[in-house]
Amino acid sequence: MITTDVAIIGAGPVGLFAVFECGLLRMRCHLIDYLPQPGGQLSEIYPKKPIYDIPAYPIVLAQELVNNLMKQTEPFKPTFTLGERVEKLTKVEERHFVLETNKGTQIQSKVVVIAGGLGVFEPRKPEISNITDFENGKGVEYIIPQPEIYRDKKIVIAGGGDSALDWTIYLSDIAKEIALVHRSENFRGVPDSVAKVTKRVKDGRIRMLLNSQVTDLDGNGKLEKVVVTNIKTNEKYEMEADYFLPLFGLSPKLGPIENWGLEIEKNAIKVNTEDYSTNIPGVYAIGDINTYTNKLKLILCGFHEAALMSHSAYKYIHPGIKYTMKYTTVSGIQGL
Repeated sequence: MITTDVAIIGAGPVGLFAVFECGLLRMRCHLIDYLPQPGGQLSEIYPKKPIYDIPAYPIVLAQELVNNLMKQTEPFKPTFTLGERVEKLTKVEERHFVLETNKGTQIQSKVVVIAGGLGVFEPRKPEISNITDFENGKGVEYIIPQPEIYRDKKIVIAGGGDSALDWTIYLSDIAKEIALVHRSENFRGVPDSVAKVTKRVKDGRIRMLLNSQVTDLDGNGKLEKVVVTNIKTNEKYEMEADYFLPLFGLSPKLGPIENWGLEIEKNAIKVNTEDYSTNIPGVYAIGDINTYTNKLKLILCGFHEAALMSHSAYKYIHPGIKYTMKYTTVSGIQGL
């Protein structure tokens, strides 16, 4: 069992900044996220999207912000469980919680912080009747935690956003064959990525099928072929494939959190704005997943919530111990 002072559910920007704030108070943090890498929506959905309302940054790209937040946490050595979803929250006693993930990983902590953004991100699946037959390691994957498994494989990617374009570019360097299938002739991704894909199509490194969609999958226990249908002509193509990657983005769901006894309002967790505590002592909610009067779903508001939460969490973990806040300009940062 993993043991820590603070278990943070969600490794998005607010969860990462909570590591820094807790670290200043000498509290160890372990983060759990369903996505395969830290960063939440910023890394998975729009890594190249510019953000304009982060203090001291007139403009910062989403992934750049995540990278800087990760660097800011380094002195405090946080640990991570990635690619797993927290299913159960059990309060054993005061300052003793146990979290369990969908893969059986258990985390014991003194405080739980829910920083899950809009909730658990579940993949948006295409309407293919037999798609579930090829999930769970049989050829259909919705996220890409280990790119090396696609080396020298035949891959079909479906989608027209940044994620589909970026992974098509990356995997074209290691795959045996790769095809990109898109319903339209226009892409939603950034122009630079579109240009890179287009060039690789001209160079023969990527096969592109526009105005098309994958409509059927075939294989004996594992994916062997995909059927692609042109939506204008209804013409069908069969393509050999070891993997089919439908990258249509992720849809947020509150998920198992709904069943933990927390006070929920409009698909969000109600909190006390004095410290962003929930109705369960020792459990806090920060960022987009919480709700209160005049709530603004902004990253910078989540940073503020993380700061207040950390001081309350310290008092919860160390009852009776007086703590005097010191500015980082005076106290410095442990490890720097």
